[in-house]
Amino acid sequence: PITPGELLCLGSSLAFSGLFYYLYRKKAKVMAHIQEAPKLQVDDDLPALVSAAEGRCLPYVALEGIVLPAKAVLTSHYHEGLQGVIQKLLVREHRLIWNSLARSW
Repeated sequence: PITPGELLCLGSSLAFSGLFYYLYRKKAKVMAHIQEAPKLQVDDDLPALVSAAEGRCLPYVALEGIVLPAKAVLTSHYHEGLQGVIQKLLVREHRLIWNSLARSW
């Protein structure tokens, strides 16, 4: 006979397995979408391309090319020979604010 404790353990393990599988599938879908992203070169034509895009926004784009650091090259303390740069980045965020008086966005 199966005890209630064993049923509880079996049920909880099935629930956690289902939850982790759901999270895995969700992340796999996002990764597949990112891998299908168009690849653009970092050059002088990039600002014009972004300006010509619909809504002046490119949702998922992989940028390829040579980048120059803003001040100094960053070196990794954990991996020898690995370097990175920080470039000037401008992010504009548009927020919708709920208007409780007008009951609209």
